[in-house]
Amino acid sequence: MSYDSAIAALSIDALKFVKDKSVVGLGSGRAATALVNSLASLIKIKKYKILGIPTSLQIKLIAEQGGIPLVEADQVDHIDVVFDGADQIDGQKFVIKGGGGALLRENILFSLAKKVVVMADKTKFVKNFNRTVPVEVHPLARNSVTKSIQKLGGTSILRSLDRGYPFFTENGNIILDCDFGIIKNPKILTQKIKQISGVMESGIFLRKPDVIYKAKTGGKYEIL
Repeated sequence: MSYDSAIAALSIDALKFVKDKSVVGLGSGRAATALVNSLASLIKIKKYKILGIPTSLQIKLIAEQGGIPLVEADQVDHIDVVFDGADQIDGQKFVIKGGGGALLRENILFSLAKKVVVMADKTKFVKNFNRTVPVEVHPLARNSVTKSIQKLGGTSILRSLDRGYPFFTENGNIILDCDFGIIKNPKILTQKIKQISGVMESGIFLRKPDVIYKAKTGGKYEIL
C-alpha cells in the first residue's frame, strides 16, 4: 500500500508555513525528502531567500542538489519551522523518532523551532507506543546504560549494520533500540531515560508537534 502520492501532496501544502527569509529545519526520512524537494522548487519559483538546517548527511545532500542554502544550528539564533517525519505518533501526540539514527540533531532542532510540523502515513499512528525506542548512547556507556534500561523494565539491542558492525550516529555515538512493551506514559519514561549517565538522547520527544500531517491512501491526507 503506497502513501507516496499523499506525501507528495501534503509536502506541497506544508510549504504554506514557509515565508521569505525563513530559517527552516530539515528532518530526515521519506516525508522530509519530499518536503525538501518541494521547498527547492518553491525557492526557485518565488525567489525566496531561505536558510535550511539539515539533521543528517542524507538530507543535506538532497538539499544541496536542490540548491537550498544550508547552515548549522549553532549559526542561527532561531528556527522558524521544522519539517520532519516520525516513526510513531501516539494518542497524546508525542512522537518517537530515531529510526534513521538522527534523533539527537532532530531533537535539538525541535527545541529551537517556533513551529514543528510532522508528516507521517497513517500506519504510524497508534493509541499507545508499541515499538522500540531508539536511545543514543556514548560508546563508553554501552554496558551501564543497558543495565539501567533493564532497571526501567526494558530490554535493549545494540543497533548494527547489515554485516554486523555497530551502527554509529553522525555524532560518533551508538544506538540502543529499547523495548518497553506498551508505553502508556511516554513523558515519564523518556525523562527517566535521559537521566541515565551516558545517554545522549531519547527517541521519545517531549516537544509535541504544532501541526501533524497524516497521509492516507488515494493521495489524501488529514491535518491534525
